[in-house]
Amino acid sequence: MTRARKLYAGAQLREARRDAGLTQAAFADAVGVSLSYLNQMENNHRPVSAAVLLALADRFGTSLTTLSLGETERLTADMREALADPVFSGAQPPPADLDLTASNAPGLARAFLALHRAYRQRGERLASLDDALGREDALAPQPWEEVRDFFHYCDNYIDAVDRAAESFAAAAGLGPGARDPMASAAAWLEARHGVAARTADIPELRRLDGEALTLSTRAAPATRLFQLCVQVALTAHADLIEATLDLAGFGSAESRAICKIGLANYFAGAAVMPYGRFLAAAQETRHDIELLAEQFGASLEQVAHRLSTLQRKGATGLPFFFVRVDQAGTITKRHSATRLQFARYGSACPLWNVHQAFETPGRLIRQLAETPDGVRYLCLARDVTKPGGGFRRPTRRYAIGWGCEVRHAGALVYADDLDLASPASYEPIGVSCRICERADCHQRSVPPLKAAIEVDPTRRDLLPYRLAAPGGGRAASDQTS
Repeated sequence: MTRARKLYAGAQLREARRDAGLTQAAFADAVGVSLSYLNQMENNHRPVSAAVLLALADRFGTSLTTLSLGETERLTADMREALADPVFSGAQPPPADLDLTASNAPGLARAFLALHRAYRQRGERLASLDDALGREDALAPQPWEEVRDFFHYCDNYIDAVDRAAESFAAAAGLGPGARDPMASAAAWLEARHGVAARTADIPELRRLDGEALTLSTRAAPATRLFQLCVQVALTAHADLIEATLDLAGFGSAESRAICKIGLANYFAGAAVMPYGRFLAAAQETRHDIELLAEQFGASLEQVAHRLSTLQRKGATGLPFFFVRVDQAGTITKRHSATRLQFARYGSACPLWNVHQAFETPGRLIRQLAETPDGVRYLCLARDVTKPGGGFRRPTRRYAIGWGCEVRHAGALVYADDLDLASPASYEPIGVSCRICERADCHQRSVPPLKAAIEVDPTRRDLLPYRLAAPGGGRAASDQTS
């Protein structure tokens, strides 16, 4: 059963008040609390009450999901994973201290994570004798990681870019019911910016030569439309993208360049699936990604990813998580608007159904899962194949996973006929072995944080060690999961 959890969200509460342009006194009156009580909540001396949450949603359109999750949950999860590093082998701060640090001193938490990331990179470079260690920029964040963290802490929703894409979709006639979205988007781009689009047999997905845009006939129609919209973003909304990059304040030109493509991709997804119409269609179809893909001319991966971005203030969708893994189990995309957070380093939990998707190509897999904190999820997964377009261009295979907390499962068609009430229906999963506290997992790769181990040469179970219970006793054997 999910454990009740008090919500400390002082930073988000202050932000909501400032967005409304109200003083503390006026805001306290609006949400029905005393000035002193509001002051205590904003300073995380008291949790945000249910009455205040409802008042915020009713009067200011503040998303309860955004307020209850936001940056604090992500920072806490990332700090727990960082502290699982063997370098922190001494006394560990309790979870409550991490929560307080993330909510009261987020700048300190981010600085700690940056320091740990630099430490890891230095160790990796030393191990591989990388001569880049001698450069001044050797300990700078890796560009891909810096960009991934940018989207991660923006809740994977970039409001200005999303709204610009929605406006473009309306002007170009994209979305459900469009007779020929490719022709409509191409006509808009040529009429407004003089860039003429055509298709041809080229190895790249997209190529711009001067004012001539070529899209590959080897790509699927959904991919061609997506790439056309990427070019619209780069051509028609260059100023908006550059302004967003300025605000992000990346530490290197490489990070900025990578994020520029990421923002253009974000625009393309939001153009193919305009926010308002996509949200309405998702609710109407009960989040059936195959029906949504057909309606919007998008791929299954694009739809699943788009579901995780529906975090617009005042018009939020269900809080979804989304992840993509390669055949080695490495996470290549990750985002979560839920309490489920993914490992920053290494692979996803092997007990999670996303790995099984490779074994059953073309089939959607459902899983009811429970994390060590007692939160239950409906997890969905399937494989995604991306043909290379030629004999010597290898096919790329991924698995995508998405889902939500079980309390929202009734809004998904995939929950039909599942026994959501039975505890036996839920499989235990974790985030990372080093921060997963389960003592009975047969797939564990390393012992959990703070757990002493016992090695007995006279016996052998599935794992070569047993976890020592607190106080010197023996924990359950690592046999089941």
